Amino acid sequence: MQSRIAGLAPVFTLFPSLNTPHKTFTFHQISVLIITFIAYASFHASRKPPSIVKSVLGPSVTSNSSPIDDGWAPFNGDKGTQRLGELDLAFLSSYALGMYFAGHLGDRIDLRHFLVFGMMGSGILTVVFGLGYWMNVHLLWFYMSVQIVCGFFQSIGWPCVVSVVGNWCGKEKRGLIMGVWNSHTSVGNIVGSVIASSVLDFGWGWSFLLPGVLVIVSGLVVFCCLVVSPNDLGFEEAGKEIEIEMSLAENVEESLRKTEAEDAGLLQTVELDDDDDDDSLSAIGFLEAWRLPGVTPFAFCLFFSKLVAYTFLYWLPYYLRHQAVAGVHLSHKTAGILSTVFDIGGVFGGISAGFISDKIKARALTSIAFLSFSIPALIMYRIYGSVSMFINIGLMFVSGLLVNGPYALITTAVAADLGTQDSIKGNGRALATVTAIIDGTGSVGAALGPLLVGYISRRGWNSVFFMLIVSIFLAGLFLVRLAKAEIKAMSSGELIATSE
Repeated sequence: MQSRIAGLAPVFTLFPSLNTPHKTFTFHQISVLIITFIAYASFHASRKPPSIVKSVLGPSVTSNSSPIDDGWAPFNGDKGTQRLGELDLAFLSSYALGMYFAGHLGDRIDLRHFLVFGMMGSGILTVVFGLGYWMNVHLLWFYMSVQIVCGFFQSIGWPCVVSVVGNWCGKEKRGLIMGVWNSHTSVGNIVGSVIASSVLDFGWGWSFLLPGVLVIVSGLVVFCCLVVSPNDLGFEEAGKEIEIEMSLAENVEESLRKTEAEDAGLLQTVELDDDDDDDSLSAIGFLEAWRLPGVTPFAFCLFFSKLVAYTFLYWLPYYLRHQAVAGVHLSHKTAGILSTVFDIGGVFGGISAGFISDKIKARALTSIAFLSFSIPALIMYRIYGSVSMFINIGLMFVSGLLVNGPYALITTAVAADLGTQDSIKGNGRALATVTAIIDGTGSVGAALGPLLVGYISRRGWNSVFFMLIVSIFLAGLFLVRLAKAEIKAMSSGELIATSE
């Protein structure tokens, strides 16, 4: 008992009343959801400053659309937008690369310490980037280097928080729970946008300093309070009972769905002998995780979904600043704050996608539906977004809802489902690796999107929106086979229920 308490977060030593049996499993489950929500929201808040300050660092646009040198070297000048796109690539490419390694490490070391390490490093490097303003740094390699290293630290966050939440939450209503929980992405974007925009008039360095401090403070909260697994508090039996109850309730339906999917050639059941039970908690191999059913199509779907989502994340304030709304060009501050409407829509999109997928029990079909509706939404936003502020806000909200819905669903509920599926006998230690593969692949697309905008935007924003629409179409294409299997399974289930 003493050794178990010694390994817990410091708050449980300082306040013994928080330990079992004084507090219930549900109390600790909710606490974990709140702490991890705060942790990843702060991560995303620290990613927003580059998009908010783009219009200050980069070249402005005159009435004849030719750039003028009134930004911040080396991001001003004729190739300013390209340099800004390359800066995004520096961060997101290291983030994508680090994601694969972070997930692999996360399955093998203490998740609380690893997560805190990533948060502290991210916060410090975000502050260092902002120091370039006060130190009057105009060297491209300085900003590139900071973003590259920061990307590696940021990549630690996602596999860790998803793995921790997966330890505490069963499969029942996982889509809804994680849809609500995953709103931390949009909430973090909103908080980061508001903070960075509010202090932008005092100098763009402040837009980095405050979000950086926010991540560091949040890291201290995680270190002091986070419990990685129910086992750490002695909830082994309670956790097993919960899983048994859910398994019994879902057994018949899950067997039917697996049979139908296998007939479609989509699932490959991995046979494990009883002798392998001792290895069920061992970390899964990287290549083995890629071969798990459903991982590859969802990973490449997220590649294109995240390309679109991160293009808006990094370029929407710049787009709003340089596109007249009702004949008026917005200020840097107003454009930054207005861009939060897209993230507000994303909150509702993630929650609704999770709720719908739980109801119909079809993750791929839900994702395709959202992706399909997002294509006309983006077309409408590009054509009519400049007519009035009211129309701009309305179409931006709808676009955010539809674009972020499948993105949120895949990175949370889908990743957790795939990382705890029956073919690996509920191996919880595989969850961080599977999450890292899916979100890491998506992050490659996230790195590519903002980079391409830096070059394509010079040819006009219609070309940028065309790129986004093609990406959404390809994202849906990767899920067609899985969606067909889900529809077939749903139809068979309805026929059985009718006959009974």
